[in-house]
Amino acid sequence: MNTPNHQQRVTVVLLATPNTYRSRPFAAAAKKIGLKVHWGVDLPEPLSSEWNIALPIDLRDSAKAVRTLINLAEHEPVAAVIALDDAASVVAAQASAHLGLPHNSPSATLAARDKLIMRERLRAGGVLCPGFSAFPLHADPTGIAVKSSYPCVLKPLLLNGSRGVIRANNPMEFETAWKRISAILRKSVGTCILVEDYIPGKEFAVEALLGEGGLRVLAIFDKPDPLEGPFFEETIYVTPSRMSANEQDKILTATREAARALGLRFGPVHAELRLNEKGVWPIEVAGRSIGGLCSRTLRFGSGVSLEELVLRQVTGSSIEGLMIESGSRGVIMIPIPERGILRKFTGIEAAEALTYIEQVEITAKLNYPLYPLPEGDGYLGFIFAQADTPAKVEAALRRANSLLEFEIEPEIPLEPVQ
Repeated sequence: MNTPNHQQRVTVVLLATPNTYRSRPFAAAAKKIGLKVHWGVDLPEPLSSEWNIALPIDLRDSAKAVRTLINLAEHEPVAAVIALDDAASVVAAQASAHLGLPHNSPSATLAARDKLIMRERLRAGGVLCPGFSAFPLHADPTGIAVKSSYPCVLKPLLLNGSRGVIRANNPMEFETAWKRISAILRKSVGTCILVEDYIPGKEFAVEALLGEGGLRVLAIFDKPDPLEGPFFEETIYVTPSRMSANEQDKILTATREAARALGLRFGPVHAELRLNEKGVWPIEVAGRSIGGLCSRTLRFGSGVSLEELVLRQVTGSSIEGLMIESGSRGVIMIPIPERGILRKFTGIEAAEALTYIEQVEITAKLNYPLYPLPEGDGYLGFIFAQADTPAKVEAALRRANSLLEFEIEPEIPLEPVQ
């Protein structure tokens, strides 16, 4: 296995948003294999000095952000520019293209980021795809609701983590969903809402790497909890999959076809898919690694992390022979149940004392506001488990979650100004 020489440290640029979950695992992986990291953080320059950020990046001004990265590379050779979050993916691809670094094309990266472009490319590529249409925010939702088929799902084009994704079963629910998504977009990014047919079926996630040899599948995750709406909170991921070999082959084939249709050729891929009697339907295909802290469920070789695998690939080090460790692992992402202020949580020691539970990490901050889906984009925390079978992992995760208690003080709405 090749490791970068510590006397001539290889430099990588990692682009991230300020609230990313991914900075710590990528920083640890870079340190382990001796990489020098420049952190490009999406912050205004005045704030960057307060946060001690040497490389502020404004993702809303992609041309300026790319120039900043090109200027950095003129003073110090850079081996890779990697986006840790979807919001930075297009800037990373554009900068990599200018610098001649390994990358997906900017158009493929945008297709993996923008849900409308993704649907258009999947349909053009002959991949199973629901009926869909996109409408501007200023459109009349009543007229659209009357003409829509049900059930359907409304989505913002550029948000992730199921934020703003709502199922509607009738015109009344459609209009309510439209208003909620419109309010979200007024505070974030986007001017359109995608409306697509609801796809029933079991949901799975695929983690993979793309390279010269095509798609290298790292893991298939089962999602044993039904994700039927009206909102789509991610909860349990367990690997390896308990589906039949034939079903797993269909899932992997659909992932390859979707990546091809989008034009993705290099780096990590995280795909969400559904399986029903009509086949496998890609829900989303992202050109990045798995979100949250869920990458902890994957270990390769002698404890090599997913982030280390990604960094090794992009810097040209060998990853051949690094196979996923045996056994079963899983995670439960603890959804936020209600809006309010987190005042207290208990049960961590009891949960961590359970057989097969590795760790409970509460990421929500005490005395800070919580926002559940569809407005929110976070979790209360994560529970990790390891055992010899997926069934034992799932049972341990459910038991551990049942032992946790969260005290959430409801927010008192402000009185209207007279």
